[in-house]
This record gives sequence, structure tokens and C-alpha cells, in this order.
Amino acid sequence: MATYRIGIDFGGTKIEIAALGKDGTERVRRRISNPGNYPAAIKAMCELIHGVDKELGGTGTVGIGIPGSISPDTGVIKNANATWLNNQPLIRDMTAALGRDVRIENDANCFALSEAIDGAGADHHSVFGVIIGTGMGAGIVIDRKLLIGHNHIAGEWGHVPLPWPRLEEFPMPKCFCGNEGCMERFLSGSALAQDWKGPGHRSAAHIEQEAEAGDLTAIGALDRYMDRMARACALAINFMDPDVIVLGGGVSNLESIYERVPRLMRRYVITPNCTTPIVRNRHGDSSGVRGAAWLWDDHHVD
Repeated sequence: MATYRIGIDFGGTKIEIAALGKDGTERVRRRISNPGNYPAAIKAMCELIHGVDKELGGTGTVGIGIPGSISPDTGVIKNANATWLNNQPLIRDMTAALGRDVRIENDANCFALSEAIDGAGADHHSVFGVIIGTGMGAGIVIDRKLLIGHNHIAGEWGHVPLPWPRLEEFPMPKCFCGNEGCMERFLSGSALAQDWKGPGHRSAAHIEQEAEAGDLTAIGALDRYMDRMARACALAINFMDPDVIVLGGGVSNLESIYERVPRLMRRYVITPNCTTPIVRNRHGDSSGVRGAAWLWDDHHVD
């Protein structure tokens, strides 16, 4: 029986590790640069895990959050934006290298799980956790358990078409997934930046301050963004009716989103007087590594 949980947030440029006690208290945290190739990444993660075990004097369960997902048919990674991870049997190779079972999940699922267990979605039956940054992903948690789906793609909210489209939103932008009109192409942080400043821009930092100062392009971009986000949230509510929607990623720092979107989305939700709360995450950038640790339940940790 393990005495703590180890979580790893496997990012494109960094690998972060943390160990949580049974009650969720953080006992260790470290971060290193991602070496950027498969064999070196496995070695680096194993060294981090062994280092934590040595420091804490025990053996922890291991969960890893990745920017992709595991194919249920083949067990290899798919849809990873760190493309050198794709088609690699990471669970098999990490289990063999480490000598213990490893659990791996999509990073947005880890975010949702973290916020559902002891974050902004704690004490709710159903949590829809959304990460909106340079890209867009989401996870669904029911009674503290991830909804994975038959194809291991539950929560791929960013690759649903923007609902109730306006004439001026045509022609729909092409998405890297091969389709057109995906919500990620309208709602990611980089999409907001491009709507505000033009093609090639990726950061929407200070857009609210610029809008308050009277920048008409910032005001227009924010108005369009809030209505699109309201439509997107209404779609999620009409389909799964979660108890709470928790936002993460850079876009979650927009202060006005929490007042404007709940008001605007009532136009699109099928029930009158929709009261579904939209809240900011509690754990911030730590949710990825914490959610990876929580991939193991209390039955495996003493």
C-alpha cells in the first residue's frame, strides 16, 4: 500500500512532479525542462519519481498527465501536441522502466479531476472542467470519477462546432484536426488575441484594461468572445447539465467572464433562469500535477 500519491504534469517544455499526502497536502514539488525526446523523457520521469521516493522514504502511486490521450485499442498515445509522443506505448514503457503500475490521462482530464476533488468544483456531483489557453480542452467528472468515454475522448469540447453561428462568422476557420468551425478556433486565448490584434498574435494579455481605456478593437473582441463563450457554455449545459463549470488556463484570468457569460448564456440555455455557476479554478497551474496524482483513489493509498 502506497503512503502518498505522485503526480507528473508532462508539458511541452517542462516536466513537473508533486507528491500529495492522503489528505491532498503537498509534500514535494519539483520541475525540470522536458528533454524533448521519448527515451530521455522516460528516464527523466523515472529519476524524478525515484528522487521523491528517496526523499519521502516510501513508494508512491504514479499518475501522469499528458497533452494527448491513450488509444483504447492499441494503448499508444494519440492526439499529442508534443508530436514525438504520438504512437508511443508510454504506459507500457513507464511501467517497465519504473517497476510499478502507472496511470496516464489527458491533461485537461487531470485539471478537471483536481478541481472536482478538492478545488473549485469540490462537493459538486458533476463538474465540467475547462482549460482555455493557446488551445482548448475539457474534462468531465461525475462523483469524483473521470468520464473517459468509449474512444477515450470524452470532454473534447474544443472540437465541437461553435453553436448558433452568426453570418459574420463564416467562412468557418479551419482547425488543425481537419474540420472547420471548431470552438477552439474561436475561444482559445490565441483566437481572442487574433480577433483583437490581427493574424499572428497569440497573447490577449491586458485586453480588459485596454477595453476599459476605450480601445474599440478590444471592446469589440471581448464582446464577440463573451457571446461565443456563452453559446459554448449553453451547449455544455443543454447536453450534460453539469453542477458547475470550472475554468482554467490563461483565459480564466479574464475578470469579466464570470459576470458576463452567465448572464449572456441564458439566451441559449433551454431552461429558463439558468443558474449554473461558472467559476475560476482554485489550484491554478498546480491542477495538472494534482489531478495526475488523484488518478489513484483512496483504495491504493494508506
